Amino acid sequence: MEAIITITTDFGICDAYLAAMKGVILSINPKANIVDLCHAISPQNIAMAAFMLGTTYRYFPQGTIHVVVVDPGVGSKRRAIILSTAQAFFVAPDNSVLSYIVGEACPQKSTSVSQAKEELFLVAEKRLGWGLQAISLTNPKFWRHPVSPTFHGRDIFAPVAAHLSRGVPLEQFGEAISSVLVFPIPHPQIGAHEELIGHIIYIDHFGNLITDAQEEDLPSTEVWFEIAGRRIEGVSPCYAEGGELLALIDSSGHVEIAAKNSSAAELLGVDIGDEVQITPAKTS
Repeated sequence: MEAIITITTDFGICDAYLAAMKGVILSINPKANIVDLCHAISPQNIAMAAFMLGTTYRYFPQGTIHVVVVDPGVGSKRRAIILSTAQAFFVAPDNSVLSYIVGEACPQKSTSVSQAKEELFLVAEKRLGWGLQAISLTNPKFWRHPVSPTFHGRDIFAPVAAHLSRGVPLEQFGEAISSVLVFPIPHPQIGAHEELIGHIIYIDHFGNLITDAQEEDLPSTEVWFEIAGRRIEGVSPCYAEGGELLALIDSSGHVEIAAKNSSAAELLGVDIGDEVQITPAKTS
């Protein structure tokens, strides 16, 4: 049975961990189509993996199985789960790495705290809404044995994904659960002077700063952006148009701060969680 299985990890590409996972999957389902979603997640950076997955999964065919192994709690009592949505399946540790997936289906109350900068101390149980189903992976029948306490990606997540791709029903993998762990999805806030305060939630390979402000949050394109003491006037239509620093709407609909032919992160000396103030040009 052909199936698409994506893998997202913080393993990098210099070690053999990823190859071991792929070998386990192909041993169970040789026809599986394995796609590397991303393996450059910063070590143990759950928020980064959650954002990457949340902005990417919808571009895959319905029924795709997404395996996520960013798992600082491996070997502990944290649950391993399958989350099923109308669009896809997600095989992952229950450590809030599926926050954007759950948040899309079950909108959460806005928070002003950037969960990407610090440890995810606000992680809490979220009851699953309509259209979502979750299973705790408690049936060892579908695991690889012996199970290493340091490599559940190879011994639990990979074989479970492979068996799932072969049509094994969800309920055979373990017990149904009604909630999973999530962190509050960051959203821009209204400041004391009616300015919109956004936060950097992701920095890409080019040093572009992706914020939690989205196109629909902007009062208009006639706005000013202030970040790290620098001001950017207006929204540029593309990278080629604008000054040394520019703001634009990225491919996922988020406000992005970029530096022409350079790294905005290095130029500004900013990091995940830092603020971007957005004000209408006429009131600035």
